[in-house]
Amino acid sequence: MSTVDVEYVSLSACYAQVIWMRTELLDYGYKYNRISMYYDSKSVIAISCNPVQHSKTKHIDIRYHFIKEHVENGTVELYFVGIEYQLADLFTKSLPKERFEYLVHRIGKRCMTPTQLESLTKSSS
Repeated sequence: MSTVDVEYVSLSACYAQVIWMRTELLDYGYKYNRISMYYDSKSVIAISCNPVQHSKTKHIDIRYHFIKEHVENGTVELYFVGIEYQLADLFTKSLPKERFEYLVHRIGKRCMTPTQLESLTKSSS
């Protein structure tokens, strides 16, 4: 399989998990009609948004093509996100200090030194 094929299967598997989480949230009264997903491969997004089956993707198991139906129905929207905004890199890669601090800030957290944490602990007690 090519890299695009593997990433397409991965996107479909991810969306299957999102659907499961969506049904669980429905039990608690949260309703999501449209789900936005961000991906870093324009080729995978193009395959997912094209309802026509091409010869280059016919070898992919049919169970992974359900995402095309959901894109067509509008229950999922796929957006491209560049590598510089990949927040998952924070958890999956070793990063330089500046990049780590940038991503920590992007997810809404703060990165503190042990000295800062100690002074916060003293001031709260």
